[in-house]
Amino acid sequence: MRLVKVAVIQMACSKDHNENVDKAENMVREAAVKGANIILLPELFETSYFCKQQNPEFFEWARPFEKHPVLDKMSGLAKELKVILPISFFESSGNTFFNSLAIIDADGQKLGVYRKSHIPDGPGYQEKFYFSPGNSGFKVWDTRFGKIGAGICWDQWFPEAARAMTLLGAEILCYPSAIGSEPTNKNYDSCSHWTITMQGHAAANIIPVMASNRFGFEKGVLGESENSFDVTFYGSSFISGPKGELLVQAGRGEEKILFAEFDLEEIQKLRREWGIFRDRRPELYKILLSIDGSPKKSKI
Repeated sequence: MRLVKVAVIQMACSKDHNENVDKAENMVREAAVKGANIILLPELFETSYFCKQQNPEFFEWARPFEKHPVLDKMSGLAKELKVILPISFFESSGNTFFNSLAIIDADGQKLGVYRKSHIPDGPGYQEKFYFSPGNSGFKVWDTRFGKIGAGICWDQWFPEAARAMTLLGAEILCYPSAIGSEPTNKNYDSCSHWTITMQGHAAANIIPVMASNRFGFEKGVLGESENSFDVTFYGSSFISGPKGELLVQAGRGEEKILFAEFDLEEIQKLRREWGIFRDRRPELYKILLSIDGSPKKSKI
């Protein structure tokens, strides 16, 4: 038996960086008091979601991994509370910028960085202006409380990412997110689509999935500019079990900490018994290596 208790934090994020970080710290402490070993915060929780518009001033918010004050603060917190903290942050690396995530182990050690692989670009989610596509590849970290894989928001829509991390040995998948309304289509609500997609990742790979989202209305800051959009983030953070079952989900407009407990040893046994990975046929999946689904021409 290898029990691990996980927690997903849902919070609103304001324009005040210190306020957001203090709130995140307080909620992490509350989760730890209630026994959580792995605690997930939302994507880019340090700030309001600045990608609603294209504003070069926001590049000033980026910091290097090695000297990031929030990562240093969270490292001390993880060590104090003896918890695992996957921390989303805006990373600068030389002249390049990434939407990144650091895994901090229960002794406070920063185990490394994952850089978001899939970068969205649409009204209200103009991330390609700020972030280069990640060059880290998918990663799994062996922490005190299990092997953790992590994607960031738009990564969660790609089943290849979840499968790759599970193949690398992940026992739990974490997805910090910032997702909400579609500014140019106010009648469309992606919440159930978002939830079901990741439940599918859990079921297909027989692995728990943690999804943490922010909530609340965030106004674009460029006035009436066509480059500026308002977004209402719909919360609905959740934890899915290894059979794809929805174990717990937050509401759309509430500060909330969700909890679930898993026996990683039992999940590993279930995965082996089902034979999903035994019966894979990688030689038949080469079509996945093409961008447009076109098979490579045979030389015969």
